[in-house]
Amino acid sequence: MTTTTAEQLSATTLLRFATAGSVDDGKSTLVGRLLHDSKSVLTDQLEAVEAASLSRGHEGPDLALLTDGLRAEREQGITIDVAYRYFATPRRRFILADTPGHVQYTCNMVTGASTAELAVVLVDARNGVVEQTRRHAAVAALLRVPHVVLAVNKMDLVDYAEPVYTAIAEEFTTYATSLGVPEVTTIPISALAGDNVVEPSARMDWYAGPTVLEHLETVPVSHDLTACAPRFPVQYVIRPQSAEHPDYRGYAGQIASGALRVGEEVVVLPSGRTSTVAAIDALGEPTDIAWAPQSVTVRLADDVDVSRGDLIAPAAEAPELTREVEATVCHVADAPLTVGHRVLLKHTTRTVKAIVEAIASRLTLDDLSQHPEPGRLEANDIGRVRLRTAEPLAVDAYALSRRTGSFLLIDPADGTTLTAGMAGDAFAGGDAAARPAGEADDEGWDF
Repeated sequence: MTTTTAEQLSATTLLRFATAGSVDDGKSTLVGRLLHDSKSVLTDQLEAVEAASLSRGHEGPDLALLTDGLRAEREQGITIDVAYRYFATPRRRFILADTPGHVQYTCNMVTGASTAELAVVLVDARNGVVEQTRRHAAVAALLRVPHVVLAVNKMDLVDYAEPVYTAIAEEFTTYATSLGVPEVTTIPISALAGDNVVEPSARMDWYAGPTVLEHLETVPVSHDLTACAPRFPVQYVIRPQSAEHPDYRGYAGQIASGALRVGEEVVVLPSGRTSTVAAIDALGEPTDIAWAPQSVTVRLADDVDVSRGDLIAPAAEAPELTREVEATVCHVADAPLTVGHRVLLKHTTRTVKAIVEAIASRLTLDDLSQHPEPGRLEANDIGRVRLRTAEPLAVDAYALSRRTGSFLLIDPADGTTLTAGMAGDAFAGGDAAARPAGEADDEGWDF
């Protein structure tokens, strides 16, 4: 591996990025080329890949095997699961999510891109922009990934022709911009031959831009969660039964955004009870301040009833409670999502019952038009929905916080994930906590 000192690594920034594209566009080969040419592959790993490649009849190492680790993936030659890889250069550290290209596994692309600051979308230069390319661009826009790179791959199979690259780049950039993607960078590459991945290509002298790695190392990264309003979802209540700490009551979890300070007045939601932060423990040591994404234990000055799923926030910056949520969603399950569908809604550490009140529209990927009131969303559809929950939620707009503005819809029967949602402006229509509940049905869905 590349020699980097602890001091160098601590001084470098971290970039989370995801790769996406259609089947056989070369995502895994690109990732393998990145790892190989940046000398981020251990010798025994490379030897294992070379041995596996020879057994499959390849003359040289199949770099895609560096990421396609599942037996089923190697047998089928496609990526099924999200493969995470960690590597570093002297300039930056990386967490890479290699996501599936097959339309059946679009849900895994949603998973991989949900925490990414950059998405690399691959296109086969022979095929150009296809439906799955547009879907991945839409998902990147939906998840508000701030940087998108279009890697026009397999340029070696089109004789490194500049007009082919230019046409694809213009089509994709126009499409992504219309989706609201703030920044698109296009790079012509050959992952198999190594052109413009880590080293500049001598066969595309008409291209003067950065290589893929150079862009990854230099793109500005801004993931300062401390700039957002403080949010602390409670994951676990700590009550040690010991003579040394008989009255200890701590609330453990990961700070989703912002910073918490000792002495700060806070409110516990959804109950609305207020207290003051008496102490914060981080890694077993007391601290006066903690910030996202630290995992800490918070103690309050008052004996307040707090349990898993509650949200602690500064009283001056508390989110509004609502039992009605409007959101843009990506439906990922095979079974359709329909109006009247009864689901579980998981938001941070809180899970409540919910009903799909309305499906306002479905996005048509070809021309980005909205199909009004489709009545249902099929697998991989993107649409707008309105949900009503059995209990009030403290939901932020996704545009303000990717963490507290996102949620999952889950099948209550078997726990299957149905839909990934990004909340818009949740409308409470008044004090949601004081809103009277509706009549309970036979199955206890009390709304």
